[in-house]
Amino acid sequence: MNAPLLAFNENGIYCAQAGVYLDPWKPVDKAIISHGHADHSRWGHKKYITHHSNVPIIRHRLGEIEVAGKAWNETFSINGVTFSLHPAGHIIGSSQVRVEYKGEVWVFSGDYKTEDDGVAVPYEVVKCNTFITECTFGLPAFKWLPQKQVIIEINEWWQKNKEDGRTSVLFGYSLGKAQRLLKHLDPSIGKIYTHGAIENMTEVVRPLIVMPPTIRITRETKKVELKGNIVLAPPSAHGTPWIKKMVPYVTASASGWMTFRGARKRRAIDKGFVMSDHCDWQGLLSSIKSTGCEKVICTHGYTEILSRYLNEQGYDARTEETQYEGEMGELESKVESVDDLLPDEEKVNIKVESNKIINK
Repeated sequence: MNAPLLAFNENGIYCAQAGVYLDPWKPVDKAIISHGHADHSRWGHKKYITHHSNVPIIRHRLGEIEVAGKAWNETFSINGVTFSLHPAGHIIGSSQVRVEYKGEVWVFSGDYKTEDDGVAVPYEVVKCNTFITECTFGLPAFKWLPQKQVIIEINEWWQKNKEDGRTSVLFGYSLGKAQRLLKHLDPSIGKIYTHGAIENMTEVVRPLIVMPPTIRITRETKKVELKGNIVLAPPSAHGTPWIKKMVPYVTASASGWMTFRGARKRRAIDKGFVMSDHCDWQGLLSSIKSTGCEKVICTHGYTEILSRYLNEQGYDARTEETQYEGEMGELESKVESVDDLLPDEEKVNIKVESNKIINK
């Protein structure tokens, strides 16, 4: 029996024929990196390969590293194995990795979403025999509204807070979510202020995309300057002394986890906007179908539910353990799974709805 083209081991996803890892979580000699989030691009590898637009991002995060940038659909060969990077639509510079050897094609999705957010290069369907998919939101309960509708709600929320004389504090992951929000905020309402962590990353990606101007919050920033305006901050800033400068303020979070009341309650968030940089349930299913694959490997997220459903649909699906976090990093709370965030009635509803879909 031939060894699989890609195998999961203690270091990451390994292509033995090429001697290359995909998004490894332990230091290796050569790594192909799908995107810049910390769970996928880690420090310590000798050589990095990634998309051109991700190079400044991972250099900002990891320092002086040896990295080669590739263009979309540019093929490169390592010991007879052909690789290429294709848009994943997740965040700026996010890629799927296509791997081909002796006519067999695997695709590692990394993290991805199918909706065009106006920031990342839109997701591209890549045909393959085996598809490695994330399952961050692999439950029927997750169903995203169109981004345009959510953005309208966010700007209306900001406008109302301004009329009430309050500062709007909007939480989003510092790489990806923050820039997506910034791109679509309406600067005619007021000024856009940023936490230092978000401003630092935004400065890195500004050469890649047009975004409204921002003002970094410093020690010299006065409370009166912030009143009625909006502040973009990472979730970790909530509940810290830093946020006291915003009083009186109203908080909101933009995340797929805002689907659940329990997640909002645990974080003591006033308002939740359901916006994710990952696929919802239907997005996952349609993406998998579009690849034309026969085999599916489910990683990080609701892997058991998605793989079980896919097997019922005729796929050869299985799960693999990884150290990728999906959007759990946005919660920034010490929980083993998102189920820890949910009240009992939501857990019951999710189980019922999942069983309805799976057992159709």
